[in-house]
Amino acid sequence: MWSVRIFGTQPTRGTLAAISGLLAGFAALAVAELVAAFVRPQAGPVTAVGGAAVDRTPAPVKDWAIRNFGTADKLVLQVGILATLALFAALLGLIALRYRRTGSTGVLLFGVVGVAAALSRPDSASFTDALPSLLGAVAAAVLLWFLIGRLTARRGAGSPQPETGWDRRGFLIAASAAAVASAGAGALGRAVGNGGKEAAASRDSVVLPRAASPADPTPAGAQLRVPGIEPFVTPNKDFYRVDTALVVPKVDATGWHLRIHGQGVKRPVTLTFQDLLDRELIERTITLTCVSNEVGGPYVGNARWIGVRLADLLKEAGVKPPSRGGPADQLVARSVDGMTLGTPVEDVMDGRDALLAVGMNGEPLPFDHGFPVRMVVPGLYGYVSACKWIEDIELTTFDAYDPYWVKRNWARKAPVKTQSRIDTPKPFARPRAGTVMVAGVAWSQHRGIEMVEIRVDDGPWRPADLAAEDTRDTWRQWSFPWKATPGSHTLTVRATDRTGEVQTAQRSRPVPDGASGRHWVVVTVE
Repeated sequence: MWSVRIFGTQPTRGTLAAISGLLAGFAALAVAELVAAFVRPQAGPVTAVGGAAVDRTPAPVKDWAIRNFGTADKLVLQVGILATLALFAALLGLIALRYRRTGSTGVLLFGVVGVAAALSRPDSASFTDALPSLLGAVAAAVLLWFLIGRLTARRGAGSPQPETGWDRRGFLIAASAAAVASAGAGALGRAVGNGGKEAAASRDSVVLPRAASPADPTPAGAQLRVPGIEPFVTPNKDFYRVDTALVVPKVDATGWHLRIHGQGVKRPVTLTFQDLLDRELIERTITLTCVSNEVGGPYVGNARWIGVRLADLLKEAGVKPPSRGGPADQLVARSVDGMTLGTPVEDVMDGRDALLAVGMNGEPLPFDHGFPVRMVVPGLYGYVSACKWIEDIELTTFDAYDPYWVKRNWARKAPVKTQSRIDTPKPFARPRAGTVMVAGVAWSQHRGIEMVEIRVDDGPWRPADLAAEDTRDTWRQWSFPWKATPGSHTLTVRATDRTGEVQTAQRSRPVPDGASGRHWVVVTVE
């Protein structure tokens, strides 16, 4: 005799109805993932709904999520979506036990939410983006209808379980088959759509040319030999990633192209990836900073980038900066995932090494960091300059167009603020009395660091020892040998850039144009 037990007891029909709802939800996601593998990964319902949620989340809430969850914020969002879906799926199963048609209809309504989210995305290409949510919902509604039928069907004469009035054996067989089929569909979807094999192959085939203008060798002494300090060059695997993409776009470089057009563009340009590789490339070491970085935070990194001067491309297209009579003062960069970033044209064309980067630390850009091409502009926060997976550049004005983050109340222009950070000792460390090396990094991209100072408790500011400077576009390490005495102490750091601006003590949150204040740590000397 077929039976099923949970914790030693046979489940009630209500429990099995809730399980039916969960199985229907699982089937919806599995079928949707399989369909999305043939449409595009971004069209999957969890990704589409998550992206829509990100788009509609107020900037302070996003700031809170990044501050508390860091680069795991997307995972937390996806887990939250799945948990909510599971809760409602179980509830619909219970409803369907009494109102079978209503429960199945409720599943279809969830599919409508997924369809609406998919079609609302800025990168939605066509109605095909609605297919994963639509077909997943239909499959789930049919499955729920069928499973609930096994819980409500009357057995005929001679039933081995005449007292129950419903088909326990038939339910178990149907539920098991549904679970296996859903798992198989999900696995097939992941296998088919796992990461864009063509994109991976195109990246593997890239051989970066030697830069016509290579970066100067890193100066001796730029990297301090102090345990606990951040490396001068951040390895790709450790470089921060902050963006809104729940699924990292994987673009086939062989089919990629970039369009440059808009106001003041006399000769519109369309470039392929190979066109960029064939041009004169330059290599520069540049520090990038995310505007969401709190004072003392981790969302800053230094890498060696190789790419094409963006200003050269704009000049060839006939673009003039506003200071020379050009009509456009904003460059709007668009990503393949629909993200838009607005950059001051004047900053891109003022002589700084603004790049369309194709390489990072000696290798093609990792997918997480924008392969095949991204923007890198020294001195500006990433949300106004560092467009990843870029595919379009439009010249316009700040009055005419508000890009993604500006629509969410972030500042239109965002030069990086002068900042410094204590890397060692860590907060609440317990060093021994004697000489304790305090060390960290300071940055003021495109202005450079002139001085770093340390204060112990409420004592005087004392100059730290500066490591060798690479360029004014990179961060600079510093150290301070502290004669530590027993007890609790507060260590505070501040930097002064080459314009004479001293890092302010006035604290502000990242919204709308970057955090300010001075980093401090409390330690207990033993």
